[in-house]
Amino acid sequence: MTDSNDNKPVIAAKTPAVMKLGAGDYWWCSCGRSSKQPFCDGSHKGTSFQPHKIVLEEEKKVALCNCKHSGNGTYCDGSHANL
Repeated sequence: MTDSNDNKPVIAAKTPAVMKLGAGDYWWCSCGRSSKQPFCDGSHKGTSFQPHKIVLEEEKKVALCNCKHSGNGTYCDGSHANL
């Protein structure tokens, strides 16, 4: 059984994770519980959350959402400013 907080993401940070990532596949944490933010470490197990796959074809600077409330999926849209 899950508790009522399992349907709400944990706010990992109110700033995006800005970084340069190489080409490849990455798994973004959607629950906010991962100790490896902004990436998944499996902490979502037992909740309704699933990690989101990011596929980069080439090296790219990204701003990944850490507040877990972005309307732009894995990427920051500034929603953290309203939390």
